[in-house]
Amino acid sequence: MGSFFARDFLGPPFMLFGAAHLAALGVLVLLNIFLLRFRGSPEDTRRKVRWTLALVLWCTEASWNLWVYLTGQWTVQWMLPLNLCTVLIWLTGFMLIFKNQIIYEFCYFLGIGAGIQYLMTPDLATYGFGSYRFFETFTSHGLLVTSAIYMTVVEGFRPTWKSLLRVFVVGNLYLLLMYFVNLGLHSNYLDVNGKPPTASIFDLLPPWPYYILYIELIAIITFLLLYLPFAIRDRRASARTAQA
Repeated sequence: MGSFFARDFLGPPFMLFGAAHLAALGVLVLLNIFLLRFRGSPEDTRRKVRWTLALVLWCTEASWNLWVYLTGQWTVQWMLPLNLCTVLIWLTGFMLIFKNQIIYEFCYFLGIGAGIQYLMTPDLATYGFGSYRFFETFTSHGLLVTSAIYMTVVEGFRPTWKSLLRVFVVGNLYLLLMYFVNLGLHSNYLDVNGKPPTASIFDLLPPWPYYILYIELIAIITFLLLYLPFAIRDRRASARTAQA
């Protein structure tokens, strides 16, 4: 147990797309498939599922903050609840409990987009399978993605063109705000003031500030891909209405 929570984990380091990484991703895929069984279930049953997802998300994020503090790593430059996934994890809990459409839109576009990117290239370094950080990372970010999918497929929520635009504009305003916050705190929340030190998609992009333009383009493409199923559905519905 001591090794599990240790700051200096002595077990195997994390291997990108290694057996443990692929297994964790596989478990998340199976979880999403399992949750499909709740489509058409009574509201009371679905409410229990939503509360369970929300509480696990919140408890996992709270335990992460506690672990960082107890291991002497907590700093305002790193651990304020300002990073995109952190903000979305807390908001997603409220979205699940209150079935909030506005929060859902941000969780759908940003939560799925950012969550999948982080699950593909997590910042784990020496924290491989068997460490607290390994399980915390895949639980919190995995459920972030799962919650948005659940609300879409099981609860029947959906985004719109207006919500896509709203998320993009608000997201960019938040990005600009974090730039100035980082200047004041000497931090790098959202990686807007410089590339992260660990391996990520940023390594494929040009230096600061030019990589921000590429991130914007990636965000637009991601949003459009996430909206594509609904655009196709709406187009088919319009065609059927026109033929009727």
